[in-house]
Amino acid sequence: MALSKDAREQFLAEPHIAALSVSAGPGRGPLTVPIWYQYTPGGELWVLTGAESRKKRLIEAAGCFSIMVEQAEPTVRYVAVDGAVSRIEPGTDEQQTELAHRYLPPDRAEKFVQYALTELGEHVAIYLRPEHWLSADLGAI
Repeated sequence: MALSKDAREQFLAEPHIAALSVSAGPGRGPLTVPIWYQYTPGGELWVLTGAESRKKRLIEAAGCFSIMVEQAEPTVRYVAVDGAVSRIEPGTDEQQTELAHRYLPPDRAEKFVQYALTELGEHVAIYLRPEHWLSADLGAI
């Protein structure tokens, strides 16, 4: 059964690991990778990625991408959303910190932030304007 607008937005706002997909060009399947993201209901979704990464180049070329998140417990539930890239901006230390604390326990988050800031190089924040939604809660059937 499809989720209501509020339920799908709330589910997407939870800290799930997403699968990001973007066109990889003619004759290829899409590039699909796991990624951390941030989303506030009613707003834009954003991800951080390396400024020189293949993912960033493909998203820039395509002008759009999709994100899918899922859970298996207590029921199988998923939300997929795609849309246009609204902007690409330099990533900030604050965004690295926000994502690390969203996904990791506090002690590990601080270690990851230090690692990211010293070892991972320049990042960009890519913002997606959600346009198309697909969702289901199979436990509601």
